[in-house]
Parts: sequence; C-alpha cells; structure tokens
Amino acid sequence: MATEILMPALSPTMEEGTLAKWLVKEGDTVSSGDILAEIETDKATMEFEAVDEGVIGKILIEAGTQGVKVNTAIAVLLEEGEDASAAAEAPKAASPAPKAEAPAPAASAAASAPTTPKATDARRIFASPLARRIAAEKGLDLSTITGSGPKGRIVKADVEASTVRTKPATAAPAPTPTATPAPTSPGADVIRKIYEGRAFEELPLDGMRKTIAARLTEAKQTIPHFYLRRDVTIDNLLEFRGQLNKQLEARGVKLSVNDFIIKACALALQAVPTANAVWAGDRVLQMKASDVAVAVAIEGGLFTPVLQDAESKSLSKLSSEMKDLAKRARDRKLAPHEYQGGSFAISNLGMMGIENFDAVINPPHGAILAVGAGIQKPVVKESGEIGVATVMSMTLSVDHRVIDGALGAELLAAIVSNLENPMAMLA
Repeated sequence: MATEILMPALSPTMEEGTLAKWLVKEGDTVSSGDILAEIETDKATMEFEAVDEGVIGKILIEAGTQGVKVNTAIAVLLEEGEDASAAAEAPKAASPAPKAEAPAPAASAAASAPTTPKATDARRIFASPLARRIAAEKGLDLSTITGSGPKGRIVKADVEASTVRTKPATAAPAPTPTATPAPTSPGADVIRKIYEGRAFEELPLDGMRKTIAARLTEAKQTIPHFYLRRDVTIDNLLEFRGQLNKQLEARGVKLSVNDFIIKACALALQAVPTANAVWAGDRVLQMKASDVAVAVAIEGGLFTPVLQDAESKSLSKLSSEMKDLAKRARDRKLAPHEYQGGSFAISNLGMMGIENFDAVINPPHGAILAVGAGIQKPVVKESGEIGVATVMSMTLSVDHRVIDGALGAELLAAIVSNLENPMAMLA
C-alpha cells in the first residue's frame, strides 16, 4: 500500500523548511536508514532518513522549494510489487496530535489502554529522530506509544501526547493559544511605495533570518532587560595567555582571549549559582552545570553553539571544542542539540574593534555578556600614579524575571575577578 513521506520536524522549533536537495529519484529502491533528502531548517542543513523500505513512486515537492510546512507530503513510497499508479491513490497519513492541547481525561484513559500489546511486538519500532530524542529526555518507552504517522511511525506529537497522559486524569486541557496580534509596522507594499522610483533589490527572507527576526522581536518585547557595565583590566590575562601559548605550541593549541572569557563565565556561574538559571514561563529553572552559549556570526545570520559543562573543561579543551563548533556553524552542519539549551551566552565583538555594546538576551537564557575590544587607556594605579593599561569593556544584559540587580552585579564581579586573576581559573 502506497505511503506518503512527510516533511519532518528536524528541530523542536521547526514549522517549515526548504527541501534543498533530493538524494533519490523516482523508481529508486530505499531501505530504512537510507538518506532521502537534504532539508534546510531555520538553522542548519540536515539529512532526512527513510524510516521504511520501498520504492520512490512519486516526488511531490521539487528540490529547492522553500516554505514547506512540517507534515506536508513530499513524496510517495510504494511497497514491493506496486506500480506507479498506486502513488496517485496513496492515502492521507493520519494527522498528528495537536501540540498544545492535552487529551480529555476519558480519551486519555482509552488511548493509553491498548498500547501495551505493542511492547511485545517483535518488529522494529519506527520513530522520527526528534521523537526518539524527546522520548529519551522524558524517559519514555517508545514501545508503549502508538504512532500516528505513516504505517504507525511515531512522530513528535505522539511523544508529547504521551507525556501529557502521564499526568493525573483530572488535568484540564491546556487553554487554546490566543492569536498573535498583527504587527503594527507597515507592510512590504507600504514600504515599497515609499521608495518608488528609487533603485533597490528585494531580498526574500530565508528561514534563519525569519527566525532571528521573530525571536529577537519576542525577546525585546517580552523580556524586561536591564544592563550592568564593568571595565576589566586584562594585561595579566594577555601575559598569561602568551606564556601558555608558548608552552602549548608543540601541541598545536593556541588559546584566544575568548577561551578565557568562556572559562571565566562558566566558573562565575558556579560561584553565583542562583544566577545560573533560565526563565520557564511560570517558574525559574536553576541549572547545575555551566552550559555557556557563544554567538558565532555566519553569512546571513548567527548561531549560538553551546559548550556544555564548561566549568569542568580545560582551556585547551574549550578552545578545540569552540573552534569545531564555530567551523560547523559556518557550514550550517550543527545538530539542534548543539545550539539549543544553555543558561548564559557570550557575544564578543572585540575582534571587530567594537569598544562596547548591549546584547539582546536569547530566551530562555537569564543573561548575555557583551564583550568589547581591549583598548589601552590611562588608569590610576594602586600607588596613585597614572599609568597605561589594557581595558576591556563588558555589558551584562539581564532578564529581571530571573536575576535581580544585586545578583547580576555579583555575577559580573565574579567574571571580572576571574579575568583579572587568570591563573586562579586553573586552580
């Protein structure tokens, strides 16, 4: 029986994507695990695997098509022995369960009852990569979940619905989300009319730029930012970095100032654990490890890859991981789990000559540190004499729902102390 292949959700935030390239053609035989296509999400280009075996009967969405909604049929898979005419008669796949609504109590009990026989099914459990990851994070057994995708494939919505069923049967359905208010800014037609008669090139937004626009607009509109500023003297850090790089030269390791900043922030989050937190809608999640995100500029946008457990890693380890993540970010080859998460972010524009700036918090992070260039400036030394020192300006943007002023000041003071006493970070 012919089956529709659906546009997958390759990240939790993906709503649509670009079908960049087909790696199979009509008539090709595929097996489970074969790569069918390359799909561009809002952040990366990812490979899409087959979850069943059969013959590609018809390709419904051409390569290069943008804005393909998740769960849209993109091709038809035929079983062995079926001819191409069956592709036109492929049944519509079952609609995924709603994302925001919890099932009614009676339906929940009825739906959960028949799932137990599947645990004894010796056949392979078919599930999307995203569904498997969510199930692993939630500690769910995929064999107890009934799939709503083609041929019973378990998709994201099935796993999310299963997590709802674990709650008490009396739980009320989640409220229906309200419609997002229409933007108040002028539309494209109005703006184009203003510049009528002037030469311009119209550039359509790709998925990444749309996501950046939506998330940062949300951040500035919904997060109560406040800003804390400090200067840090980094002459000791520069001298210490030079000594370490000489010793590490034989290993091919070269530490950057940014590596020290990552380490300083990670240790500061451990020293001020209340500030190592994220906003979770109706509560605050206080994190145990220091998972630090670092902004990486790429063509057309930016990534914030996350260095997990940064407080426990050596400077050389952080340096090598950061170089690898930055390279793959520029190639758009990061997996979603490599740029999602973290509680704190760093945006460093010092290498571009920017002396100071304010960064926008990346939700759900509690804070982001904006780092400027190290500039030689006249300073008053402890002896009272005027001298010259290399001074770096830093601004900590803070979510006031998560971190109050005094707590933010304590966190920034810990970061400054680590940078001005770099040897202590190795103790």
